[in-house]
Amino acid sequence: MISANAAATGALVLLLLAGLGACRGREPAATPAATTRPVMPAAATARDERPVLLFVGTSLTAGFGVDPDEAYPALVQRKIDAAGLRYRVVNAGVSGETSAGARSRIGWLLKQPVAVLVLETGANDGLRGQDPAATRENIQAVFDAARRQSPVPKLALVAMEALPNYGESYRARFRELYPALARKNGTTLVPFLLASVAGDPKLNQPDGIHPTAEGHRRVAETVWKALRPIL
Repeated sequence: MISANAAATGALVLLLLAGLGACRGREPAATPAATTRPVMPAAATARDERPVLLFVGTSLTAGFGVDPDEAYPALVQRKIDAAGLRYRVVNAGVSGETSAGARSRIGWLLKQPVAVLVLETGANDGLRGQDPAATRENIQAVFDAARRQSPVPKLALVAMEALPNYGESYRARFRELYPALARKNGTTLVPFLLASVAGDPKLNQPDGIHPTAEGHRRVAETVWKALRPIL
């Protein structure tokens, strides 16, 4: 039997994904390099010797529509500081990015030493109906690149959901690729990023896709619960 909480979460997911289907084509295009939030090179942050916790993701990570200090990676930094842990969060989210985009830029992002890599990708693949096998390949390539670093960073993968209008078979294949990759790579699996936010107008911007500042606070709680044990 499905618990009441699980059923409620499932309903919220379906509501959000229905909204995503209605808003297809409105996801912001990949932001030009000149306007992305930059990842500071090592020389520019030489005085901050804390290990880097790198978030690679889409507009959900970049904090589309909210102040950078309200996006969930910044909120995770506050939780890290409050817990007395020595990590410096770097937000490398890019609006509109697909898993192929994350794969193409991971080499540059890893030019700085990274202690923990959190990968949030696939939402835009699902919006476009991309073959889950291609998404799986791209995510694996990102992890392979990370494992070539010395020392090897700890890895975390954020689970995402696909649109219902592509059929249940597609959704099942898309959903399963995240736990399968986590098992294969021995990575931490963060639950569906919007599980506590989906379908609630008070927690989402008018587009029905991107969390409000309060929504990001809920997302930060989800991410923190998964990351805290490995930090």
